[in-house]
Amino acid sequence: MVRKHDQRLCASGFTLIETVVALAIVALGMTAVFMQIGQFATSAIYMEDKTIASWIASNRLTELSIQHDWPELGDSEDEIENYAGRAWHLTVEISETDVDNLRRADVSVSLADRPERVIHTVSALIEPPVPEGFPPVNWVSFGRGPRG
Repeated sequence: MVRKHDQRLCASGFTLIETVVALAIVALGMTAVFMQIGQFATSAIYMEDKTIASWIASNRLTELSIQHDWPELGDSEDEIENYAGRAWHLTVEISETDVDNLRRADVSVSLADRPERVIHTVSALIEPPVPEGFPPVNWVSFGRGPRG
């Protein structure tokens, strides 16, 4: 006896609803990944700006501390063009301290196109310049007593 083959279709695979749910889950996962990548990129750019602003502020404080004249009291502003490919805005505030031979210098750095948004500020105490003809300290023999 020959049996007739059952004409019913055998369904295998995913239904439309299962596919839509799987795509929704993948879309949510990819959205979360892209959001994290965006936050990482924003953080990396901010850290780059903060590092460069730190270098600029430290350089300006070094310039103030080694110049031949003691910096004048008050505020000043300056622009630096094309440092790391961008323009920067500096605000320098020189103020008195309780110690007669020290002045406080506060240097704030921002991007030139957004000077109101300070990226980094560095402060330092500056001594008066060394008098003309003052002999430099011999650091090699310092603390060892006289050579002989």
